[in-house]
Amino acid sequence: MDVLLIPGFWLDASSWAPVTAALRAAGHRPHPVTPRGAGAPAAEAAGVTLADQAAAVVELLDGLEGPAVVVGHSGGGAVAHAVADARPDRVARVVYVDSGPLADGGVVNDGLPVVDGLVPLPDWSVFEEEELTGLTDELRAAFRERAVTVPPLVAAGPQVLHDERRYDVPVTLISSTMPEPVLRGLMAQDHPYVRELARVRDLTVVEMPTGHWPQLSRPDDLAAAVVATVAATAG
Repeated sequence: MDVLLIPGFWLDASSWAPVTAALRAAGHRPHPVTPRGAGAPAAEAAGVTLADQAAAVVELLDGLEGPAVVVGHSGGGAVAHAVADARPDRVARVVYVDSGPLADGGVVNDGLPVVDGLVPLPDWSVFEEEELTGLTDELRAAFRERAVTVPPLVAAGPQVLHDERRYDVPVTLISSTMPEPVLRGLMAQDHPYVRELARVRDLTVVEMPTGHWPQLSRPDDLAAAVVATVAATAG
């Protein structure tokens, strides 16, 4: 099965390497992407939006035969949701990795510092402690070394959605910073953070306790979870 892999902020296609290798070994066809504008100069990245990033993934999807699984980590989850909105009949499942669907009009994070027209990986103090769980000093250094910048409008611009059939697309959420009972409790309370997720009609939650970057802190476990989800989707 074809699997489109969208990284979160400050990461590119190479961040999916362990997942990509495991998917290939299982007989699937992974397509890791580097989001449009990621790592680009400020003049080039200035006008890039979430919709532009989604359009690039939709173009990739349209070039494939049959349905595909779309995987999105962190801010890449917003892109994955927009892809499901654009092609609800072509997306067999969305897999959110410590992420979730961003509703129409929502923004990923408009509080991130913009430096010289770009959003770089900020100081670790910007993140919550639970987000950094599992990131050793060595992993943090490697992450910072490989980090790419994010276009400002991708971080702070609004999500644009059109088709409510997106709620019919099955979802698996691999949750690494929030236990499933807490997540389900927030959904039951109609918390704004998970309001769009609560509208999904077929939701499976997989707990993977670690920080916000399981592809760095638990790469083999994340790869196994994605492979198992794709296998179950492919039937």
